[in-house]
Amino acid sequence: MKKTKYDYGKCDVCGARMREMLIKQDLWIRGNLIVVEDVPAGVCPRCGEKVVKSDIGRRIIDIIENSELIAKSPKILVPSINFREGEAVA
Repeated sequence: MKKTKYDYGKCDVCGARMREMLIKQDLWIRGNLIVVEDVPAGVCPRCGEKVVKSDIGRRIIDIIENSELIAKSPKILVPSINFREGEAVA
């Protein structure tokens, strides 16, 4: 039996038809950035708005509450730039 994709409907922001895609969901939890990859979501091709179904949202909560999973997951390094230091020099 083939699984059909969920119909996310139209974008609440611009009205374009949402498309199902796998996204990276970034969340700030108590000052720490957590990235959950390959999250099924509806994505607007026009404005970029993203939505997830409620069961996916609950699964993300389960993932981010699993401290053992977070501890053993690979870590990424990202640049951190102070806004004032990032000013363009004319």
